[in-house]
Amino acid sequence: MAGNRWVILAVVSSALLLIVIDMTVLYTALPRLTVGLNASPSEKLWIVNAYALTVAGLLPASGALGDRYGSRPMFLGGLLVFGAASVLAAFAPNPEVLIAGRVALAVGAAMMMPATLAIIRHTFEDEGERSFAIGVWAAVASGGAAFGPILGGVLLEFFWWGSVFLINVPIVLLAFVAAALVVGRATAQGGHPFSLLASVQIMIGLVATTLAIKEFGKPDPSLALAAGAGLTGIVFVALFIRGQRRAPHPMLDLRVFANPAFSSAVLGALIASAALMGVSLAMTQRFQLVLGLSPLEAGIQLLPLSLASFVAGPVTGRLLGTVGSRRLLPGGMAVIAGGVGLYLFGLQSLPVQIAALTLVGAGVGITMTTASASILHNAPKESAGTAASVEEVSYELGGALGVTMFGSILAAVFTRTYVAPGPMAAAPAQGIDAALAQAKTAVGPDRDQLLLAARDAFDTSFVTVLGVALALLILGGGLVTWMNTRR
Repeated sequence: MAGNRWVILAVVSSALLLIVIDMTVLYTALPRLTVGLNASPSEKLWIVNAYALTVAGLLPASGALGDRYGSRPMFLGGLLVFGAASVLAAFAPNPEVLIAGRVALAVGAAMMMPATLAIIRHTFEDEGERSFAIGVWAAVASGGAAFGPILGGVLLEFFWWGSVFLINVPIVLLAFVAAALVVGRATAQGGHPFSLLASVQIMIGLVATTLAIKEFGKPDPSLALAAGAGLTGIVFVALFIRGQRRAPHPMLDLRVFANPAFSSAVLGALIASAALMGVSLAMTQRFQLVLGLSPLEAGIQLLPLSLASFVAGPVTGRLLGTVGSRRLLPGGMAVIAGGVGLYLFGLQSLPVQIAALTLVGAGVGITMTTASASILHNAPKESAGTAASVEEVSYELGGALGVTMFGSILAAVFTRTYVAPGPMAAAPAQGIDAALAQAKTAVGPDRDQLLLAARDAFDTSFVTVLGVALALLILGGGLVTWMNTRR
């Protein structure tokens, strides 16, 4: 296996690229998909949310099963599920089938995600090589998420919306054949504990928690549903924690969180993914709805972020041994904050925006690489899959928090600042989409005034989002620095 380790890295990275692209590719495909399937607002929401909810709930069990029975079969099985689900989603005749396809995609993704890091952990024995490999993994994870809207834009420029799913199939087939040939079988630890009860508890807890977060982010949330889901999540996560503390052989040894290097890495990954997903969502909406760019043009605007992240990940992996995670983790968050701040003050300058997005991408690559390496290096080798699932749960929850929090800020500030001029002075509460639809019904100067008012209000909400993201990154970086002083 040692001679094929770089081929193995390429195989697991290609599978990971599929997973993370699938998280964000709908940012550009959703408007056309919604029209094509005649999806209701509720169905539109579930098309997006079904993936994240399912992945978050299944990750801990998937990681533990990989540690017990081997990462290789989990990875290969996940590829097959992902490929079949891609076909189902691509040719979905209605929103219900597409939602089912998204759930199946998430099952395959949850099987593969912890396995990818665990395979890297078992394949690369040299710590320096392992850090570099983790840097490549993190670059794909963060850069791929930013690349999703670009790929979606390219495909939608020439094909129908189902192409954003169908493109997965040939890559899945190639990755499956390659993985079957080169990924070693000796990745199972046999005796790693697995508890069905604990798996169900943490699955319900994480799904309910994620659902509560997403419900709060809706323009018109159901407080009863959000509160009920939040309470359910707290109860089941508490049951899981109590059970793991009492178990003689826990599925997840919670004592690892007492290690500041591990816990600060989890926090850093959560905050970085929240900032990345939330800000990317706001930017893609601004590019298309305010600046009038096509999906492809909007995706290209984010290209500096994606490219910088791809470069920063492996470079950070090389630096980990000399600089250390104690400096690199808060340093990466500071670079993201610098990029967000630069973008905030350079909205009218394209060169400044490119430089700002480059900084954001580099910071994300540094942060995610350092966090992933710290989590794997500070967990036992036989629990690599379980440790990887913890990192990926923080990534999923961070993404859900980012989209919900920043999406809510966008909607709330827009609603408060948008006032339709003239005879249409009643501001729509549904956000900029409704305001633009309202403008289409007007003619002449009224139409131009409505469009200007809507775009000005959105820019106000966009600036607010950047300001909140900047504050979150500064506070989070300070907290991570303080946690690392305890090491």
